[in-house]
Amino acid sequence: MPPSAARRSTFAIFALNGFLLGMWVVNIPEIRDRTGASTVVLGYLLLLLGGSALLGMQVGGRLIDRFGSRVVVVIAGLALSVCLVGPGLATNVPALAVALGLLGAFNGVIDVSQNAQAVEVERAYGRPIISAFHAFFSLGGLLASIIGGGLIALDVDVRLTLAAAGLLGFVLTLAVRPSLLPPSPGTIRESGAPRAHAPWTPRVVVLSLLAFMLLLSEGVAYDWSTVHLHDSLDASKTVAAWAFGAFSITMTLVRLVADRVVARIGAAAYVQRAALVGAAGLLGAALAPNPAVAIVAWAVFGVGLAGCVPQFFSAAGNIDPAASGTYLARVTGTGYLGLLAGPAIIGILTNWVSLTTAFAVPIVGCLLAGLLAPSALRKEQS
Repeated sequence: MPPSAARRSTFAIFALNGFLLGMWVVNIPEIRDRTGASTVVLGYLLLLLGGSALLGMQVGGRLIDRFGSRVVVVIAGLALSVCLVGPGLATNVPALAVALGLLGAFNGVIDVSQNAQAVEVERAYGRPIISAFHAFFSLGGLLASIIGGGLIALDVDVRLTLAAAGLLGFVLTLAVRPSLLPPSPGTIRESGAPRAHAPWTPRVVVLSLLAFMLLLSEGVAYDWSTVHLHDSLDASKTVAAWAFGAFSITMTLVRLVADRVVARIGAAAYVQRAALVGAAGLLGAALAPNPAVAIVAWAVFGVGLAGCVPQFFSAAGNIDPAASGTYLARVTGTGYLGLLAGPAIIGILTNWVSLTTAFAVPIVGCLLAGLLAPSALRKEQS
């Protein structure tokens, strides 16, 4: 029988991760004001958050290969829940820097370990199911925006808000622990045994490059979709926000159904076609004559990107079960670097070209992903 309890528990972990991160995000303005951080300083702090997450991913990958994803994801979930309280308690910039360093590090660990657990569950099911896990991450973030926004409107103290969210995360992590899958026999090394050899093979390099390109494109949607409508198409701030909303909704919905498509046509064919849809969507946004067309185009962009990156994570986790954590850490880490770099690259390019012209970078990235996907995701390597 498929491990349905483990699947539900992994859904819960992904949703919890999205929720905890979302609760931090919606409270950034309040925390910034409490600590007296300027906009420039906040930018550096967010860079610290991202950098510590990258480090946490690499450490988490090695821990997974040593102890299995179940142990690591539980420890990371508990630690992340506790660390969420830190930014709310910070009253100055140095304290906030320490809090965000810890938050980012454990977020990196839970990111790679929850994907490793998802790969374990998918392997047990014997069919594609990984995209749905990422949909629950998005749903967790959406829930945080609704609850967090409501608590802000009620003027609830941010310390109480984050403490309550952290307590919820702590309890939920303990509740799902018994249902998570233990490591399969032979997939973790014994104490004192040499670490599994995990070379940077051409396939790992291509998977990492694919993740970098498509998460770079996703990062552009996060930070520049609303700016595009407001600055390039003279949309109001309210209407401009619909662009990101449309992108987020289609990302979530498509991730709920992408696994069925992948099961039918294969991961390689899916990414090859979906990445081209993403390129067409962003090209449509860049060429859109009015906000309405642009919003539809950003939604199409979300349709294209939604189910691609989970396929790279699934492939990385199945290259060598004895080193799945290390390989997952490499691919997720490189992809996360793209997520951070994408918005910055677009911002730098706008010093010389228009915003819509700068969109050529993620468009080309999507096209290249469509061309390279078969070499890394062909069926005999899955």
